[in-house]
Amino acid sequence: MQQEQRTRLLRRMMLAINRIDGAYYLFARRRGIHENTLALLYALDDGTPHSQKQVCEEWLIPKTTINTIVRQLEGEGLLTLQAGEHGREKTICLTPAGVTYARAILQDVYAAENAAIDAALEQFSPDFVQALEHFTDELCARFESRPGAQPKE
Repeated sequence: MQQEQRTRLLRRMMLAINRIDGAYYLFARRRGIHENTLALLYALDDGTPHSQKQVCEEWLIPKTTINTIVRQLEGEGLLTLQAGEHGREKTICLTPAGVTYARAILQDVYAAENAAIDAALEQFSPDFVQALEHFTDELCARFESRPGAQPKE
């Protein structure tokens, strides 16, 4: 593939990724919540326990941001912190009120996502998701292997 064509494809993909990020951001904003709060609720709605560290690493949200959101939602009675399996690390759990709150917000997210994936699957094979995951893994590995890739402490 020629470099010019490769560059056009990469720019199209970057624009698509930015539009996806923007769609979640605007959705959260219209709902009156921070986009990282939406991401935390999304992460916690999978039915498995998560530590703050795990959410930070998987969702690429700074620790201080997650801590602030957790404290706010804890104060509102929407989640609790419970002793985790690994020493000091606590597990974030939605309270019953938190589950109700999360589901009320996320039902519209899930409806939009399901409609979008159904439309995409009418035109493309499910392999497009695997291809995007592969590209993401490759890109992250390339960035992490670059000199100066590690953040300054």
